[in-house]
Amino acid sequence: MSWRVGVDIGGTFTDVALVDEETGQIGIAKVPTTPRDFGQGVVQGLSIALEEHGIAASNVSLLSHATTVVTNAILEGKGAHAMLVSTKGFRDVLELRRSSRSSLYDMFQDAPGLLIPRYCRLEVNERLDAAGEIVTPLDEGDIDAVISFAKENKIEAIAVSLMFSFLNDVHERRIGEKLRAALPGVPIFLSSEVLPEIREFERASTTAVCAYVGPILESYLQRLAAATGEMGLPDLYVMGSSGGVFDVAEGLKMPAMAIESGPAAGVIAAALIGQQLNKPNLLSFDMGGTTAKASLIKDGIVETTSEYEVGGDGNANRWMNGTGHPIRVPVIDLAEVSAGGGSIAWIDPGGSLKVGPKSAGAEPGPVCYDAGGTEPTVTDCNLTLGYLDSNALLAGRLAIRADKAKVAIDEHLANPLGIGSDAAAAGVLNVVNASMAEALRIVSVERGHDAREFSLVAFGGAGPMHAAELAGELGIREVIIPPIPGGFSALGLVATDLKRDYVKTHFIPLDQADPAAVNAAYAEMEASAKEMLRAAKIPEKDWVMERSADLRYGRQAYELTVPARAGDVTPDILAELAQLFHEKHRLTYGHDNPDETIQMVNLRLTAIGRFDEIELGLGGGTGTSAEAQKGSRSVWFRQGGRQDCAIYDCAKLATAAEISGPAVIEAVDSTIVIPPGWQARMNETGHILMENNNG
Repeated sequence: MSWRVGVDIGGTFTDVALVDEETGQIGIAKVPTTPRDFGQGVVQGLSIALEEHGIAASNVSLLSHATTVVTNAILEGKGAHAMLVSTKGFRDVLELRRSSRSSLYDMFQDAPGLLIPRYCRLEVNERLDAAGEIVTPLDEGDIDAVISFAKENKIEAIAVSLMFSFLNDVHERRIGEKLRAALPGVPIFLSSEVLPEIREFERASTTAVCAYVGPILESYLQRLAAATGEMGLPDLYVMGSSGGVFDVAEGLKMPAMAIESGPAAGVIAAALIGQQLNKPNLLSFDMGGTTAKASLIKDGIVETTSEYEVGGDGNANRWMNGTGHPIRVPVIDLAEVSAGGGSIAWIDPGGSLKVGPKSAGAEPGPVCYDAGGTEPTVTDCNLTLGYLDSNALLAGRLAIRADKAKVAIDEHLANPLGIGSDAAAAGVLNVVNASMAEALRIVSVERGHDAREFSLVAFGGAGPMHAAELAGELGIREVIIPPIPGGFSALGLVATDLKRDYVKTHFIPLDQADPAAVNAAYAEMEASAKEMLRAAKIPEKDWVMERSADLRYGRQAYELTVPARAGDVTPDILAELAQLFHEKHRLTYGHDNPDETIQMVNLRLTAIGRFDEIELGLGGGTGTSAEAQKGSRSVWFRQGGRQDCAIYDCAKLATAAEISGPAVIEAVDSTIVIPPGWQARMNETGHILMENNNG
């Protein structure tokens, strides 16, 4: 037996998923997340998972991990003591930013805090022109000054971003050589290695982010890799934000790739479910302890974007320019809102009910966990309304206090609003559901898609409780609850491939592009990709190279990415790119202009190392619906208020078992709520398919 193991750190729990490569059998273990040392929870979860399922470490063929270390370091301002080296006269590029603002009419809006303070931003005398030709030679003495400053100020990482280095990296390479020789223990990040792409601010910001989080990620991954190695487990892989894993060495070259590590894993798992169920059009919905994430899968393809900002105002939309620090790396196109099971409900000074962005997290957690929490959360409201077992969760391993949850709701919400406990808890769910429905609209309706043409895949510890209500809000008729929904993102870690993205600016009108020059640029990136795949020990037969290009109309400022065919670049392939761009522009913005000149901006390459495909599924239990029923309790529903509701054990539901709402299905890692008018059926691979019969 060979097993694949994935570990995902969530806001409340750390999930471990295990899959038998031969049978597709799935196992799961959950332990509380350990914010003071995330690695402790990971090692604890792995130990429990292997022991509970009787798996020897030597029988694990793949170990993948999704980490929040990079994102947390930026959000909490706890990154490395880093410095930035720039061309003379461009020291303040990180402060000048772009003119974009997250709140257009707020004149007192503050920009996100700087990752690198001004005194740690040094200049070197050098200059290239817009063609990459040397105008001012590099002053070697300035490099020596950088080295002296780094030693005197105990700098932990250095970012180097010079003007037009994406066209000619000769000066950056020379600086890198001297810094690496003089400062062997200090990570050096060159923008020409990190992001050889046009746009000065975004390139500098991405490189600065790498320097700021690089030492933190390195320390974490090295400690974790050592701990898992001592357990006898294989080399550690890390999930990237674009939906593939990479090895530790590759991740330390480009730490920004791990920004959206966990959410990406869930979307990849959803795409795999769609493939196995022959449902290529899906809306992925992941609701965990602190946030809810939505993404769209069209024709089996997961969309990615390079327009992403991290950090900044937690109340702002991360996909809105001006909210944080731009990183120009491919990220799965998802919308994220502060709406998780641990999100705290509160009343603002105007008397309005609010939910989030503050979260109870793993420590102290919701009030009902009886670990010190005092403010009511979404989980406390779900418990009060009867959706959750009032005695224990996680198959009895987590005792809870329903009485304390109700007291907190009454004290902080119901009494100040002058309403009952149920009404207050229901109001919280209405607020949080509206926020999550908006996230689903962002990735569907606002991208030009009709949500009614998609099925909703709901997962995360809290996702299946809210899925039916959200589907009804958007007119979606089918909801899919996958096996182990509470650990589904961890499951995505074992169902993905090795993946690395490369980019190179090639700035020229498309109708003037030289096919030979474009082909040479792709060949250069492919050479780097092949070197990476060999280092990762991926057999050549499993290599896949996917090309694409960033294009825009001549007078536009931002691009759209379209796929490019493999093989030698010809005029026909360039013409095909133009046609694909017009079509994507029309889909994205509702119009196109075939007579307008198209500008080629960047060439992109995605290098993939394929792992063997696996089929996922638990299969049904052995009991009928009646035999799987474990009792009943009073549950509140929007359709009719409190009702006596049947409670079912998910593990005992046989294949083809059907349940009509209102009902609740309890699994070890999640709870599935079936409102009145909905019908649920267990299929042969352990997925629960819910249909809306309300018309």
